[in-house]
Amino acid sequence: MLGQIMGANVGLISPSLLPPSLSKTKSKLSPMASMSVSQDPVREWILSEGQATKITKISPVGGGCINLASRYDTDAGSFFVKTNRSIGPSMFEAEAIGLEAMYETGTIRVPKPHKVGPLPTGGSFIVMEFIEFGASRGNQSALGRKLGEMHKAGKSSKGYGFDVNNTIGSTPQINTWSSDWIQFYGECRLGYQLKLALDQYGDKTIYEKGQRLVKSMGPLFDNVVIEPCLLHGDLWSGNISSDKNGEPVILDPACYYGHSEAEFGMSWCAGFGGSFYNSYFEVIPKQPGFEQRRDLYMLYHYLNHYNLFGSGYRSSSMSIIDDYLAILKA
Repeated sequence: MLGQIMGANVGLISPSLLPPSLSKTKSKLSPMASMSVSQDPVREWILSEGQATKITKISPVGGGCINLASRYDTDAGSFFVKTNRSIGPSMFEAEAIGLEAMYETGTIRVPKPHKVGPLPTGGSFIVMEFIEFGASRGNQSALGRKLGEMHKAGKSSKGYGFDVNNTIGSTPQINTWSSDWIQFYGECRLGYQLKLALDQYGDKTIYEKGQRLVKSMGPLFDNVVIEPCLLHGDLWSGNISSDKNGEPVILDPACYYGHSEAEFGMSWCAGFGGSFYNSYFEVIPKQPGFEQRRDLYMLYHYLNHYNLFGSGYRSSSMSIIDDYLAILKA
């Protein structure tokens, strides 16, 4: 289960997409630049910086479709390791930066990233904290409260975006900084997915109607105060769990700073209930028009599923677009 959760939502990021600011984070996360040549860099890190003197057991963790996942048990505790034999460290670097950003808010529990680097035979690895999961996904009320606390604590003075591009599923997610949320969401989220649908399927209808929505969606944000909050970015049931004490844990992020409501874009497969939202809105008050914007944030993820998995998600995407065009008379 852990492998499925931790390994299912990552994909290739072109090194050319990674901004120079990533280099500022490298020393903090101990990635490839500081790593000596080693035939087994994972073992080397665990037995040095990981402060273990021996590795007692290595167990494969099944479920991941993109990365291999393993649990390393040592006399200094357990570590969770993901490896990919074909993709370079930029993918895991982006994941580590997202995990670190959420971890530093000191709110909801996430696995702390320890080490990112290249494998000597090609590919890359990430070592992170191993979290022992509980028997259930945890308390919905606690999840809502902790998520609200993360959104409240995680703010950015740079606006909307992130220090590095990452992935949503295996689709690149462009996080170029912007001072305007409506522009950012229109261009870097909906616009990017619409262009992928046009390029991949030649779907001019969804592209042209979607662009009409992007250009006319401004009124949906009237009288709304929007702050750049740190978002997990891909919060569906597979990325939500609980630790052995029942406290909520979120994993495998697609982080960026955005409107807090965008966090619920995957709610159609997250299982959020009334107690979740009630607790969340006690921390982050509900804004006018929340229900009217909900499908707009779902649209990004429906379009991504269309681009990743095919035509089964086209009708849902098209329906949302048509409904908004009618509401907005666009």
